Amino acid sequence: MNRPNSPAARPGPSPATAPLNQVRYLVGVDGGGTGTRVRLSERSGRILGQGESGPSALGQGVEQAWRHVQEAVALAAAQAGLAPLDLSQVAIGLGLSGANLIEAVAEFHAQQPGYALVALDNDGFTSVLGAHGGRPGGVIAAGTGAVGEALRADGSRVCISGWGWISGDEGSGAWLGLKAMRHAQQALDGRAVPGALARAVWAVAGQERHTILAWCAKAGQHGYATLAPLVFEAAPDDEVARAFLAEAVAELESLARALDPSEQLPLALSGSIALRLREKFSGNMRARCVEPQGDSADGALLLVRSALNSEPGV
Repeated sequence: MNRPNSPAARPGPSPATAPLNQVRYLVGVDGGGTGTRVRLSERSGRILGQGESGPSALGQGVEQAWRHVQEAVALAAAQAGLAPLDLSQVAIGLGLSGANLIEAVAEFHAQQPGYALVALDNDGFTSVLGAHGGRPGGVIAAGTGAVGEALRADGSRVCISGWGWISGDEGSGAWLGLKAMRHAQQALDGRAVPGALARAVWAVAGQERHTILAWCAKAGQHGYATLAPLVFEAAPDDEVARAFLAEAVAELESLARALDPSEQLPLALSGSIALRLREKFSGNMRARCVEPQGDSADGALLLVRSALNSEPGV
């Protein structure tokens, strides 16, 4: 799989299918594995309506992605009091999970239902655009998983971490949960001293070898991430939990330095873990953290506006 910062993984706009001077509306889409959010605006930028539908991650299928995008667009138009949109008058920007899957991207463009222009990128990059109003900056997202993306001052893009919960995503909820479970297992064996954290994990997974093995067998990424709050709750009374949180801070700060070695770009945080750890970051990183100006759907509107303005004769 191409990494999102690989040139081959930047899908960009599809060829225009209608005269772009006839575009009246812009649509921004934030689509992932659990849902799709759409924001509809006039070409001038005034927001008209919003809509939501099911998942549109490209890894779950292109047909499903377009179906849910279209459902959300229809809801946004209805909220705005508009008749069904003439797609030849609409330019759409999409930040979709899985937009680094080359074959899926090609199929997605091939199946587009008649929009005047389609600009597609991954949802991480549209989050960066939305968070910083299209200007250089980075986003560190640490919730169930962890990933960082940035638009640098020279116009280059970079994606750090996001390798998945089994081998990476350091500093994420699933990563903390794995560490908590490993400690609880060691404490049950007598290889570690049981404290507040181990007892909290036992309360969830049981205090018998067979119950813990059964819990781990079906937990998956989400299940391990549900243990992360136990680490925060145990930290005041548990040295091991405090050490895990300190390690998570170090991992996310390492991610931030890799995103921006100059340590000057503003950073927006998202995800429950990053937000809970914010006050534990070092002074420089904490000082660079800013409130996001917008979200991924806002970034998708910026993406399509940029693509539209770059077309000759527009």
